[in-house]
Amino acid sequence: MTGPPLRVQVGRLARRSIARTLRQPVLIVPNLVFPLFMLLVLSANGDQVTKVKGFPTHSYITFLLAATLVQGAASATTLAGNLLGSDIESGFLSRIGLTPVRGSALVAAQLAGVAVLGIGQSVLYLLVGLAAGVTVKAGIGGALVLIAVSLLFILAFGSIGLFAALRTGSAQQVQSLFAVALGLLFMSSMVMPRNLIQVDWFQTIATYNPMSYLIEAPRSLLVSGWDGEALALGCGIAAATLIVMMTVATTSLRSRMLGT
Repeated sequence: MTGPPLRVQVGRLARRSIARTLRQPVLIVPNLVFPLFMLLVLSANGDQVTKVKGFPTHSYITFLLAATLVQGAASATTLAGNLLGSDIESGFLSRIGLTPVRGSALVAAQLAGVAVLGIGQSVLYLLVGLAAGVTVKAGIGGALVLIAVSLLFILAFGSIGLFAALRTGSAQQVQSLFAVALGLLFMSSMVMPRNLIQVDWFQTIATYNPMSYLIEAPRSLLVSGWDGEALALGCGIAAATLIVMMTVATTSLRSRMLGT
């Protein structure tokens, strides 16, 4: 049975994904507000932290904003997983499996909603930061790259949520992933540069924690300017995660459709 071209399939499913995402304020609002709340709380005593010898900036809120962007991106894990999990539980996935829609189109289109929401979310965080005195060392071009990097992170985290939903078949079970992401954030270089962490075991964990490199990529644009190594490491980890998770998610979708 011949179906519409792949771009048409992706386009139609993507529009559905965007519409569904924007109609879920109960999921959107907490994910939007919580990172800003954390930014406010953590930056309260920032003047003391920036006095540490060797700290890279005099503005602690500028230092923290990168972690806020990553925290916001991490919310795509539960949002994307929730929506796909709901499709599985409602039987929509089973019904669409009877049509000529390609599995790759279905999986890819699921990220459209979190991508649109994520761009708006990243712009909001940046505007709030600028209003609070944040500076972007890399300039206007750096601010645009900052949004692009955030989008890549959102897609990477969203792909993890899709895989989790396909493996568990449940929207509720995906919720725990955000707690894991939050725990990894606090065990990273979120609040202090790795070279200034005094506790050896914490520094070791932060060094091996991929969240540190996701945070340090946008942080470099805010604090130090154009740092190719930091951007390459952070974006490389995100891109690899996206590719691997989309591949295994597509494989899991085929298995689910075949009932294996």
